[in-house]
Amino acid sequence: MTADAMTPELLGFQLTHRAMRGDTRRLATLAAELTEGRQTADPARARTVSEYIRTLCAGIHHHHTMEDRVLWPVLERSAGAEVDLRDLSDDHSSLDPLLNEIDGQAAAFATTRDASALASSLTRLADLLDEHIEEEERLLFPVIAKYVSVADWKRVEDAVRKGTKPGVELPRIEQYARPEELARLRKLAGPMLTVLLAVFRGGHRRRQRQIFGPLAA
Repeated sequence: MTADAMTPELLGFQLTHRAMRGDTRRLATLAAELTEGRQTADPARARTVSEYIRTLCAGIHHHHTMEDRVLWPVLERSAGAEVDLRDLSDDHSSLDPLLNEIDGQAAAFATTRDASALASSLTRLADLLDEHIEEEERLLFPVIAKYVSVADWKRVEDAVRKGTKPGVELPRIEQYARPEELARLRKLAGPMLTVLLAVFRGGHRRRQRQIFGPLAA
């Protein structure tokens, strides 16, 4: 909850969106550089890149599915005619075929180490996510803040959280959060967040270095 304890706290969703967009764009750049020969991938790196892309695709699919199944009904019930979800729902429908395509390409990349198809598909996904998420936050965040109860918002966040992998999602959110945002998260989540980040941070950073290079987080 925000300071007045009456308005849903949207920071978690905002950071999840930022992490999805950021990782997709970084992976699209990596795939392009692999295709152009500016980077190389030995078998171990190719497997790690493949697994990370497939995990990202599964996370994006879960997130927008929970929006369709849980958040949209909450918005329709709470805000009624104040919200029109048709365009956003159409975006979600167009995401799944692309995510499935990328998942298959990533699986193949682990063996072939040919990133050319991934470079094109990941760029399309990054562009689509940028446009969709900017529009979603512009349209829906004010509606959520005005009409959705804290209790209903908690049910939405709980539903989204159930299908995620904490070892992937928590350190990824830490990576994309600004210091003041991370301080807010720690205050909201309590000391357990600090414990979990300490547990997962090392593995995340090793994965990031293997995928994106030695200077990665």
